[in-house]
Order: sequence, then structure tokens, then C-alpha cells
Amino acid sequence: MKKRLIAAVLACFGGPLAAAPLCDDLGFAGLLAKCNRGDTIELTLASGQPLGEDVVLQSGAYYKLQITADGSAELAVSGPDFFRAIWMNEIVINKIEIRPMAIDSIEFDKAGVAELSFIAIKPGTHVLRIPGSSGESQRVNISIQ
Repeated sequence: MKKRLIAAVLACFGGPLAAAPLCDDLGFAGLLAKCNRGDTIELTLASGQPLGEDVVLQSGAYYKLQITADGSAELAVSGPDFFRAIWMNEIVINKIEIRPMAIDSIEFDKAGVAELSFIAIKPGTHVLRIPGSSGESQRVNISIQ
């Protein structure tokens, strides 16, 4: 029954519904396999400094997002549309691993580093920004293909 349903869906759409992962042989680890990992995305939270560069991600691939705050001001990164377009594996802060269902933003009161690991899922262009800012350098566009 399950195979018939999958075949029917593929027949209607003419092929796969999502982009392929970065490697062909995912092995035992599945989507978290080492060959399926993209480059680490780095963002810097610093008063008056650019947040980072725009990024293009592959749907189905595993990524890490490293956010570094220099402590020059209380700053946050917000992007509810982006955070709902990914499957969050974990957030690591001071060697503490957090496995959230969903987040809207991350705020830094002091200098520090947060590392998010995730699988890009929903295609489209999503924005991470410093809340309350209007400058183009205070936002990063993340496109998932």
C-alpha cells in the first residue's frame, strides 16, 4: 500500500518532490552523514558591523550556523521564517546541547558563541536580521534550493 501511494505521488509530480542531498550514499547516519554536510555559515553580532554574507543552501543537506557575539551591545538574531524552514538538530551554547522544537530568535547579552546544526528543508529565500535594524548590512538572506 505504501509503495503504491509513493508511486502515485511521484507519477503526479513527475519526479522527486525535494532536491537531492549532497551525496548519493548516505549510509547508516542518513541525512546527518558526513558527506551530506555543507560549509559552516558564520554570522557576527557586533555593534555597527555587518551581520554576514548572503548564503545559498541545498534542501536536504546538513549545515552548521555559528553565531559569534563580541559583547559590544545586547544584540539578537531573529528569523522565524528561516527557523521554520529547517529541521533543527541542536543548539550548542557553552558546551550545553539544546534540542528545541522551534525558535524565533537568539539574543546575546554578553560575548559568546552559539552553534546551530540543522537540515535545510523548505525552499525559498529567508531572512535572518538584527531586530529593530533597517540597514541592509544588518540582515542575511538565506536561500534554500
